[in-house]
Amino acid sequence: MHRPHIRTVALAVAVATAVTGLAGPALAAPVGGQDHTVSSAGTSTASVVAAADAAAFAHASATGVTQGDELRAQDVLFDPEGARHVRFIRTHRGLPVLGGDLVVHLDRQLRYTGVTRAAGHTVRPAVTRATLTPRQATARAASAAHGEAGTARLVVDARGGASALAYEVRVTSPATTESGGSRTVVVDAVTGEVRSDTPDRDEFLSPRLVETLRRRGETLDPATGSVPPAAALAATPSAVAVGYPRTATGTGSSLFVGKVSLTTTQTASKSFLLKDPSRYGTETRDAKNKPLENFARGTKFTSTTNKWGNGAVSSRASAAVDAQYGITKTLDFYKKYFGRKGIKNNSKGAQAMVHFGNKVANAFWDPACTCMLYGDGDGLMFKKPLVALDVTGHELTHGVVDATAGLEPTFVDYAGNQYGEPGSLNESLADIFGSGVEFHANNPKNPPNYLIGEKLGLAQKFLRRLDRPSLDKLEGAIDYWSPEVYFTEVHAGSGVSSHAYYLLAEGSGSKQIGAVTYDSPTYDGLPVKGIGRTKATAVFYRALTRYMVSTTDFHDARVATLKAAKDLYGATGTEYKAVDRAWAAVNVTAANTPAAGR
Repeated sequence: MHRPHIRTVALAVAVATAVTGLAGPALAAPVGGQDHTVSSAGTSTASVVAAADAAAFAHASATGVTQGDELRAQDVLFDPEGARHVRFIRTHRGLPVLGGDLVVHLDRQLRYTGVTRAAGHTVRPAVTRATLTPRQATARAASAAHGEAGTARLVVDARGGASALAYEVRVTSPATTESGGSRTVVVDAVTGEVRSDTPDRDEFLSPRLVETLRRRGETLDPATGSVPPAAALAATPSAVAVGYPRTATGTGSSLFVGKVSLTTTQTASKSFLLKDPSRYGTETRDAKNKPLENFARGTKFTSTTNKWGNGAVSSRASAAVDAQYGITKTLDFYKKYFGRKGIKNNSKGAQAMVHFGNKVANAFWDPACTCMLYGDGDGLMFKKPLVALDVTGHELTHGVVDATAGLEPTFVDYAGNQYGEPGSLNESLADIFGSGVEFHANNPKNPPNYLIGEKLGLAQKFLRRLDRPSLDKLEGAIDYWSPEVYFTEVHAGSGVSSHAYYLLAEGSGSKQIGAVTYDSPTYDGLPVKGIGRTKATAVFYRALTRYMVSTTDFHDARVATLKAAKDLYGATGTEYKAVDRAWAAVNVTAANTPAAGR
């Protein structure tokens, strides 16, 4: 980490540890390994956690762990080749540490092999007694975020290159919930300075993009494919199901992906629920145009025929079909290729609410709700709900990132635009895996490609693209790294690693894939030979889950993907060399790595 990281990191009180075996050389179903939590883990998992904890303290000069620190396991990952990785969050003298996350790496014999850490310093604050009272901190937070402040929690803020005692406060109000969700404000407990004030949601459309579209007078009215009403479809119970509820197969008429099959729950002879019991109870509900951030308050979608939607916005269920289809395809993508069981890898379903808020022109991954929220558009500039397949894949990937590396922007401006390389990398990974969801679904109504937002109805025909990001003139995406990337809005900055991924997968130069022609340049003018989408995606996923932390920047990501390629294919393999070449082609090299602490 070379740049200070100053956004709030969400800390779980009870942390589930998911144990996964990742596939070897091919991006295929995982071999070996079972998912389970710390509480139900066998002796082997407990011994790995204990060994990693002991190693962190034994190698304190490398890990930065110090007296007064306590580590709590968040993930335990078993690699088929024998390595073990334990991701920890930290407390210091009982206080949660923001930016204190680290991953301890062990070999098959549980010997320490290295660490990936967010904070490049010890987390002990210089001043250990608060001057501000909790009441003063909440008042300061409420004033900064223009809302109603919740309880102030005393924390250690280890972001930004030094540690400080601080209060963390969640701020909400009807206004913030409707337009941008809750905000987390961190207030210095000694000086009263607001150290960070950031939105908790990951928005698909940034404030800067929305303003650009308004300034251009551009209207988004994406084409939707109306389909004829589906014929009545009888419930198809599973072979072992007796009585109700039981698994059924229905059909949905969507806005963007045509007529699709949906696995639903039959609750009575002529009663069906839009809930998928085969995917951990994944469910989509109707927010009824209210700013709900509590899934339990959403209205269930039910049907007497197991037919859902009519392919047009005149049916509230049409958007729900797109959402449910996109979520299940995203879950299937992560499970098939990485053995990941749910967004948090805890064998729990994903949740979504469509028709969120009053004329909300956005879609979000909402950590407060731990669900997807889809607005209907504002009826003026945005005419349709934002439920396209790659929107869902992108936003749910933010949930995966939250559950693993926890990448966060470095700073946020007054309008809510986010900046900094870790945030840009987060957006890039969401685009990379969102594109992967499209390739996995392979829906002829939504052909897979390396474009993001091609269904939104934009004049430039896409929102972002991975082969040559700078063709996006709306967000001003960039193709190559430079020191100025630190001050680049995260969606624009995402082009650096998205471009590196595309080059790794497909190579440089002109190429036709499906109906899209790509032409990917390189910074140094030298060619790159791709290793294929399957291997490239495996490298980036392993890098995310094993070797990235909350402060990972592009140069750290280069190192992480090289380590991942070495794990999967060996340090002398073509794949390892291609990873190094792909990053060099976007001007990310060992030679131009910024000095630590810059």
